[in-house]
Amino acid sequence: MAKAPAKQEQAAEEAAPAKPKSKLILLIVVGLIVVLAIGGGAAFFLLKKKAPAGDEEEAAAVHAKPEAKPTFVKLEAFTVKLLPDEGKQEQQFMQTVPEFKVLNPQVAENVKNYMPEIRHNILLLLSSRRPAELSTPQGMEKLSVDIRNVVNQILDGTPKPKSGKHDKESAHDDNKAGPDDSIQAVLFSTFIIQ
Repeated sequence: MAKAPAKQEQAAEEAAPAKPKSKLILLIVVGLIVVLAIGGGAAFFLLKKKAPAGDEEEAAAVHAKPEAKPTFVKLEAFTVKLLPDEGKQEQQFMQTVPEFKVLNPQVAENVKNYMPEIRHNILLLLSSRRPAELSTPQGMEKLSVDIRNVVNQILDGTPKPKSGKHDKESAHDDNKAGPDDSIQAVLFSTFIIQ
């Protein structure tokens, strides 16, 4: 029976070196998990920080307050004699009712305060046009942009480029109202040429 305790001692000696080996493996596994967790957290942070602008805009739009509704300022009707088309002697008249789209109700009050000057400048602008210029949708849009620029110059004091004859690319840029412009758009509720 002396052999039995010897076998137990031998088994205990073999088990003793196995414990440090298993501790070493456990430390390596825990270390790998920690390194992977840190790397994953860093990758998430960097990817979240470099998110495409569209995703950020969508998230901001969801959490942002709804924009204020625009205010429309309807002007009285304008009736003007147009310049005759080249080669024609007959006089043609235009009647139109423009409306201003504004984002700030205070601008609507400013429009009322400057109404004589605004109407005067719009009359000058309208009477300088020919029927052929105004008979197309592009001509109406150009007139709308020109009126917006003239009125914004009165209200804001900043001169705007005229949308005269120039290349399509710069004309497209003139068609956009700036965020600080008092008048965002000029819309026609009536537009008649006779």
